[in-house]
Amino acid sequence: MNSPDDRIEQRARALFRQASHSLDPAMAGRLRAARRDALQTATPAHRAVRLLLLPAGAFAAVALAALMIWSPRHPVPVGAPATMVAAAAARAPDDGDLPPDADSADPALYQNLDFYGWLAASDPPATTRR
Repeated sequence: MNSPDDRIEQRARALFRQASHSLDPAMAGRLRAARRDALQTATPAHRAVRLLLLPAGAFAAVALAALMIWSPRHPVPVGAPATMVAAAAARAPDDGDLPPDADSADPALYQNLDFYGWLAASDPPATTRR
């Protein structure tokens, strides 16, 4: 079943078709001329926008390429000597509360995991002194 909006749209289309068929030729010519003038005046604005978008896009591409080339983050190449890996690890930002990676941590930390679990369980809660 048609909704009220569909019926209104169909009625408006029917009225438009009826009015366009009964339009005298002089008025139809004036309407076509007005439409042609409106389309011609809108075209230069679109050309100006297109002319501005081309250099803006090229500038954005150059800026992105420059950012990728001169990025402050330089990964360590595969098969690099141990001194380069250590230097890269020294440049890495501190992760804060995260535990160290197994590759970069001291292996002695992982030998006594039971002790660290016991220490965490038996540690009294911190009290604030006044």
